[in-house]
Amino acid sequence: MATQRIVIDPITRIEGHLRIELETSGGRITNAWASATQFRGIETILKGRDPRDAWALAQRICGVCTGVHAIASIRAVEDALKYPVPPCAELIRNLMAGMGAVQDHVMHFYHLHALDWVDVKSALAADPQATARLAATISPWPNNSTTWLREVQQRVAKSVAGGQYGIFAGNYWGHPTYHLPPEVNLLALAHYLEALPWQREIIRLHAIFGGKNPHPNFLVGGMACTINLDNQQTINNVRLDELKGHISQARRFVEEVYYPDVLAIAGFYREYASIGVASPTLLAAGECAFSCSGTPQGGRVRAGVLLDGNYQSLQPFDPMKIAEFVDSAWYSYPEGDKSGRHPLRGETTPRYTGPRPPYRELAGSKKYTWVKAPRYDGRAVQVGPNARILVACALGHAETVGMVDEALAKLGAGRDSLNSTLGRTLCRSLESVLLARRMEEWFGELLERIKSGDSTTFNPDKWEPESWPRSAQGVGFMEAPRGTLSHWVEIENGRISRYQCVVPSTWNSCGRDADGQLGPFEQALAAGGRHPLQDPERPLEVLRTIHSFDPCQSCACHMFDPAGGINCEVKVR
Repeated sequence: MATQRIVIDPITRIEGHLRIELETSGGRITNAWASATQFRGIETILKGRDPRDAWALAQRICGVCTGVHAIASIRAVEDALKYPVPPCAELIRNLMAGMGAVQDHVMHFYHLHALDWVDVKSALAADPQATARLAATISPWPNNSTTWLREVQQRVAKSVAGGQYGIFAGNYWGHPTYHLPPEVNLLALAHYLEALPWQREIIRLHAIFGGKNPHPNFLVGGMACTINLDNQQTINNVRLDELKGHISQARRFVEEVYYPDVLAIAGFYREYASIGVASPTLLAAGECAFSCSGTPQGGRVRAGVLLDGNYQSLQPFDPMKIAEFVDSAWYSYPEGDKSGRHPLRGETTPRYTGPRPPYRELAGSKKYTWVKAPRYDGRAVQVGPNARILVACALGHAETVGMVDEALAKLGAGRDSLNSTLGRTLCRSLESVLLARRMEEWFGELLERIKSGDSTTFNPDKWEPESWPRSAQGVGFMEAPRGTLSHWVEIENGRISRYQCVVPSTWNSCGRDADGQLGPFEQALAAGGRHPLQDPERPLEVLRTIHSFDPCQSCACHMFDPAGGINCEVKVR
């Protein structure tokens, strides 16, 4: 059969700019290239700066997974300076990271990914009363009433009747691979709208602890907030009650709305449990995601690597086995492109060799992306919620194992199916429930410390540069919503001399390395020639798989023009 070349540019409903080029034959994808075409950056401008300020700039890498880059940056500096952090500050960071992840997962599913599975046009033909009866069988959520569902349907129908799909415009309604009955479509549509005000409310936790969102305030050595129950300007009893309410609100929504919705929808798309299989090596930094120590360490779930499709046997994670390659990326290394560099020796030197935009074809070029290619011991690695869930299962974490086995039993699938388009989507919802429950534990621990008289949120012992070593290196690991994140810093004479980030979407959306090994996005689409693509003009199946990774290309590309020059112009007509 003849091979057809397909270009999807840009991939929408993601953060940043991503281009996917495909070769297809006989309704299947046979080859794929993932190109990040955005040219931006942070790492370079951190050189020469005070390491205590790095978090504020590093956090601007992205405003979607807000806060995670700040925490990873602070951990890197604290690791380099051997800077201990008060337990209350550690718990506050945990709560901020946890709430950020729960909010991010819910927003991703409903507002970025759900429309790949949910046909809004079909929802307009649903029976609201039948939808309410269906909803009652899967969740006790009180808003699933006939009245509310009919109101949602009428609001959307009124907009459509006027020729406007509004926020639902530009999708592939009526695509033959939509499988949901009208009533399930209506239920999901109603929850899509409910999730909008919900996510705005629960993220107020960031504003209470960090002053604002996005980009809340943090502090090397602790947190930039104080606890004093008798002071109206600090974290007091009123604020603690608000925080407790936000955490409860978050938990109830993910347990009664988000997770049940994902299970209900997944039951109609079981084939996607074997579609979108990416790299069989998965990495998770474990409980260090919620520990102020910069390097992975023990905890309920320790860091680990699942190698080559063996999801039962966990291997120790060695950060020194990470190397970044630029064979397919528009950067250069002094020793040549075929050599990989560890982040502590990392270089971010741009060398653009591609065509000027608009791009007609990038896949024919050796270099075709702004994303470096990280490898772990020579392997392309998948990171994200499915990696974290599989690592926890391999460790025998009882709560995770119980939830996973129950969900997979309903879908009639095994654990290996978590490495798939459907598996990544399911794991994100599972993790949201687990994290929301964990947040209640952290908040309880914080309250106990306050009651016992410990309200310290900042350690000033190593704040002044005179107390620092002349030369130091550090790393801060973090499990961001999209996967394993690490910031690497080198400090010389009180200033940053080198700074590198290896972020989740760098791991997942990278291109080929010197051995021609595809990155996880590319593998998920092209490996084995199994991925379907029914209508090249409406590539809905591709969106399902790419969105299952929750891409953030703003995180993945860290370049910028220091002179403020124009690299390209975009004209809207």
